Amino acid sequence: MTGLFPEETPLKDRPLAARLTPQALEEFVGQEAILGPGKMLRRLIEADRAASLLFFGPPGTGKSALARLIAARSKARVEWINAVAAGVADLKKAVETARMLLGSGKRTLLLVDEIHHFNRTQQDVLLPYVERGDVILIGLTTENPSFYVNAALLSRFTAFEFVPLREADLAKILDFALKDEERGLGSYRLGLEPEARGHLLKMAGGDARKLLNALELAALTTPLAMDGRRPITLAVAEESIQRRSIRYDRSSDEHYDHISAFIKSMRGSDPDAALYWMAKMLEAGEDPRFIARRILICASEDVGNADFRALLVASAAVQAVEFLGLPECRIPLAQAVTFVACAPKSNAAYLAIDAAQREAREGPRREGPLHLRDASLDGKSRGHGQGYKYAHDFPGHYVEQEYLPDPVRFYEPTEEGDEARMAKRLKDLRRRKKEA
Repeated sequence: MTGLFPEETPLKDRPLAARLTPQALEEFVGQEAILGPGKMLRRLIEADRAASLLFFGPPGTGKSALARLIAARSKARVEWINAVAAGVADLKKAVETARMLLGSGKRTLLLVDEIHHFNRTQQDVLLPYVERGDVILIGLTTENPSFYVNAALLSRFTAFEFVPLREADLAKILDFALKDEERGLGSYRLGLEPEARGHLLKMAGGDARKLLNALELAALTTPLAMDGRRPITLAVAEESIQRRSIRYDRSSDEHYDHISAFIKSMRGSDPDAALYWMAKMLEAGEDPRFIARRILICASEDVGNADFRALLVASAAVQAVEFLGLPECRIPLAQAVTFVACAPKSNAAYLAIDAAQREAREGPRREGPLHLRDASLDGKSRGHGQGYKYAHDFPGHYVEQEYLPDPVRFYEPTEEGDEARMAKRLKDLRRRKKEA
């Protein structure tokens, strides 16, 4: 077996996170949605009947730990490959060996870490062996497999999504690390202050490996006090885990998930949520122009005529982003976000243009009435503009005449904000049209 940590590496020399790898299913913490009692994945593992599996989700959520646990329980021969370092030749050698051994009744469990790093050719190498059952493949990735794994290969997997660990799950892992003397840090006699504990759990961001690395760093760099304990204060904890890592990749679904949450928060009139999602995107390095464009769209699509100023404020924010750049442009962006989020909402204009385009595509063919057509050049001799009534020449700057043959109503203003005034005027005009 080629393991994640070679057998010659003594347990004491491995990182804390590696030493605390679960040795049994009962030690595994978190992911109850897929690994709880009675769940399919748990039944497969307990029966040693694992088919080809794909584990995907953020770092430090237990993917590698569970794969190693499956490997330890399996009666199959186990081989591990890291997709970052392996090439086509390595893959072919591994799967051909597996196929030969299968002839003598020995199955092979092939663990592929970071499988999203395999290109299409490398994934195609795996496909026939997985399809025939020559190997049991377990792929691990931090990315959404829909973006990085071939559809053909993906269809041969049973995929399981790992989610960030809850603070309660992290607390269990932390307590085990503090107490266990053989694999954990029990012999260090750490005095973890409540404030330090809370900081570590919060800043780990659902990542057990990040939590354990920080705890180990704190333990190794803190000297013994007079009472024989190592006091882990808030200051020590802050030094050990200074900044929460933000999971956000502009080429994956994290990008789309965050911008979707951002837009829906503005549409839902929650300025605090919208500000948070924007702040997270900016912290992760998102292009502020992309964010500004989404605010501009939301101002028109979701606020519309309920408050016409939203589009003006959003447009100004777009210009400010181009003129100022980061970090200053975050301020006009915040102003635009809060304005759009707090504004009354109407999607009437958005629905109206959709309906009008659908009518243009699918409705009866219409030509502009002669009295609306351009009378310049030779148009007048063909009757263009003849009989046109200039609205400003009539009371209220309105006159009834045909503007659309076989008319269809597209715009239905709401009673929200400024649009209520428009709705009232349009209702009066439509009434006058009926009476004419």
